Formats: sequence, C-alpha cells, structure tokens
Amino acid sequence: MSTASADRRDIPEATVARLPLYLRALVALDSRGVEVVSSEELAEAAGVRSAGLRKDLSHLGSYGVRGVGYDVDRLSEEISRELGLHHDWSVAIIGMGNLGHALAAYGGFATRGFSVRWLVDEDPAVIGTQIAGLQVIDFAELEKQAPESIIAVLATPPHAAQQAADQAIALGVRSILNFAPCVITVPAGVEVRKVDLATELQILAFHEQRGRDITLGTIEGAR
Repeated sequence: MSTASADRRDIPEATVARLPLYLRALVALDSRGVEVVSSEELAEAAGVRSAGLRKDLSHLGSYGVRGVGYDVDRLSEEISRELGLHHDWSVAIIGMGNLGHALAAYGGFATRGFSVRWLVDEDPAVIGTQIAGLQVIDFAELEKQAPESIIAVLATPPHAAQQAADQAIALGVRSILNFAPCVITVPAGVEVRKVDLATELQILAFHEQRGRDITLGTIEGAR
C-alpha cells in the first residue's frame, strides 16, 4: 500500500512492498531482546539480500552505524511511520463467504494497526447475522456508517468482485485488497493489491515439480 510520506520521498514501489518484511523481522528481533542488528542479520531474517536491504533503507534516510548496525527500536519506528501505521486504519471486509468468515476472525489485523469495523454482504440471508462479533451490513448501511477513509478487503466470488469494487469506490474507498481470483478495473487514484492464493500455489507447484525433476535426473545420472 502506498503512503503519502512514501510519495514525498519518492520511494520505489518495490521497496515499499518489502518494508513490511523488514518490520516483521524487526518485531521478532525485538521480542527476543535484540537491540541492534546488522544489515546481514536483518536481511537473513527478512529473506532478502543485504545489499538490497541497505539500498531500501537508504530511501528512508536510515543508514545504520558502520560496524554496529541498526537500532531495532528506531528502525521499527521509522518503517512504521513510513507505512502509516501510527494511525488505526478502518477496514471493511466485503463478501461473507468462507474466506470472508476466516478474514473476519483473523486476529492479526488489530496487532498491525488495522481495525475491522464492517462486514459487508448483499445477500439478505446473510445481512444482520453476527460474525466474529460484528453484524453484517449492506452497502447502503456502510454508506451511513463509514468515515472518509476505509480500506476495503474484497472476499467475494469472482463474478461479484467488480460490482463490489465499484460500490466501494463510489463510497470513497481508495485502497482495495483483492482476494477474488480475478482482475478488477479501477479509476486512477485507487490503489489495488491482489492476493491470489491459487496462483501462489501454482508457483509452488512449479518449484516442487522442478525440484522433483532435478532429483530424478540426479538419480538417473548416478545409475
């Protein structure tokens, strides 16, 4: 997700996408009582190359101390501020099927500065039911309740995703996380991040098959 501060600093999108990885690694280090971390150690914890990490962090104006490393608390604070995590962001999950249920019950949002405040569906059989302590509402009710800034999470079937996105955008939504296995079209100024679980599994299947082929080739070559 892009932030205003990131735009001001002109931070590359690829760097923005890696900042949450660094923050997660830093939080884990802090929980173990680590106060200072080298770029090599942080890169290993985040699963990236140390040279790339140093370049990414330089966009934040953070260079660490030569021969010492990065102060874990300070760097966590810098990244959190850059990502806009000093605010509590309001989230609406749209689509209350199995995936929507699971996302509504996920406790990790709150620990990262995101408050799931609305569950939205257009099915009369679902509207009014309680899920994870929240009552499911429709878009008309969301329009009455929603503040100016909402992050929408699309968990609809693919055939309903575009309409749901259009309705959310009409309410002023400018940031969408799309779990629906399809591409949605949005106007300029609306940011969409796509999470395609099936595609990720297919990529893993490719690597699994490739590894199997290499193993079989090694065995055949040894005979």
